[in-house]
Amino acid sequence: MTPEDLSEHLRELYIAREGELKVRYDRSLPFAEGIVDRWERARRLGFGEDASIYDSACVFGDVKVGEGTWIGPWVMLDGSGGGLTIGSTCSLSAGVHIYTHDTVAWALSGGKAARRTGPVSIANRVYIGSQSVIALGVSIGEMAVVAANSFVNRDVPPRTIVGGVPAIRLGHVVGEGESVQLVFDSKK
Repeated sequence: MTPEDLSEHLRELYIAREGELKVRYDRSLPFAEGIVDRWERARRLGFGEDASIYDSACVFGDVKVGEGTWIGPWVMLDGSGGGLTIGSTCSLSAGVHIYTHDTVAWALSGGKAARRTGPVSIANRVYIGSQSVIALGVSIGEMAVVAANSFVNRDVPPRTIVGGVPAIRLGHVVGEGESVQLVFDSKK
């Protein structure tokens, strides 16, 4: 098979798969996202049952993910600095980055200082909004919410809503099941 033939077969595969995705899910995805089964990838990575992870997501080091957790496109999961644990039924939106290390002091010291490391722990039923960054050493409690575009550099208690750069408390979560609600703090 020539490179031209292979290219033509891949193009045909992409067009057929894109058509299937459009009919079934009303979406169009990049080639790899349309070909790779997100649930199969999660199983290969040893994640919990019914977890899924987009093909564009990167996974480094020691990363554990619970059942039913959804990991969106362009997510960075870095467990290379002490381990990253993500609970069950979590949602990590597109572009979330979670780091268990940083090299700030290393860079500023001209390579003389060591990189900093620390594990990250995310409990069950946590939502992390798009483009948020979770820094090393952070623990996020059960049923917490991180607003989009946030930088989380300290622990988040259970049922707490945080957002901003750096993230601060914005409110809390009440209720269970279908009656769960976000309650935002009043402005003073």
